[in-house]
Amino acid sequence: MSDIAKAAGISRQALYLHFPKRAELLIATTRHIDSVKNMDARLADSRAASSGADRLVSFIKVWGSYIPEIHGLSFALRSMRDSDAEAAAAWDDRMQAVRHGCAAAVQALIADKMLKSDLDGEVATDLLWTLLSVENWERLVRECGWSQTEYEHQIRRLAEAALLGSELVEK
Repeated sequence: MSDIAKAAGISRQALYLHFPKRAELLIATTRHIDSVKNMDARLADSRAASSGADRLVSFIKVWGSYIPEIHGLSFALRSMRDSDAEAAAAWDDRMQAVRHGCAAAVQALIADKMLKSDLDGEVATDLLWTLLSVENWERLVRECGWSQTEYEHQIRRLAEAALLGSELVEK
């Protein structure tokens, strides 16, 4: 916290007045990045989608294309989380926001009666959230050499196959 206060040109005491715990500062930082990168505007089409399938596709595109932009911060927080409870809290906070977006997309599918009949909302949310994990992006794009376009296409295809009734999946 001392280094952060010094870099910001304020006293450590002033920093603690705004952020009594380091976890609060890290969470605020990640949310600030979302704000600066205009995440709410990016999600507008997903939130306003006319069908569950459109919401699903839009959410996948938005989150999938956002991962490369926040990968550095993601890597730092995940690297620290085993030994730093505040970093873990900040990362968990952001991943719960992604999970919330996944749940909203799944609920839209349920409302439109588009979710596979053998899935319930919780399982479908778990599947989508896992498909969209940063760790999966890293493996496919960084380790396997997929392009960002290929990643987004294949994750969309997998999500549609996993979640939509067979008559609804585009061929």
